[in-house]
Amino acid sequence: MVTVRRMLDTKRLEMVVMVTPEETVADAAALLAQHDIGAVIVSSDGRTAEGILSERDVIQGLAARGASLIETPVSELMTRDVIACHPQDTALSVLERMTEGRFRHMPVVENGELVGMISIRDAVRVRMEEMEKENSSLVGMIANSW
Repeated sequence: MVTVRRMLDTKRLEMVVMVTPEETVADAAALLAQHDIGAVIVSSDGRTAEGILSERDVIQGLAARGASLIETPVSELMTRDVIACHPQDTALSVLERMTEGRFRHMPVVENGELVGMISIRDAVRVRMEEMEKENSSLVGMIANSW
């Protein structure tokens, strides 16, 4: 089984994009666009996740509040109950939690500190690789048994 640690090791971007709770939604949206990502971590100290702000949060906020949302502090819009995973978690367990919780980004925490971020795309990709390997092994076993 592929672990979150292995998923982080294979990601191209090593840094986690963060904003402070005081920054505006406009600041966060600019970072989302600049880095071509779907979520930013909200952190005052750069080590712990106080919240997460996703594209979906911004869109829903715009629909509810209109254009004035862009000057709103991130702390008013972020998701506070952050569900995180750990480096030793499996890709499958993370994928199940994301699917069940209906979210697409998950901070990775080790010893209480943020060490990375994974997306549902990362989890699906490694799960598909696992399934391809399993399939190849089964085909090989069947071919060798004839």
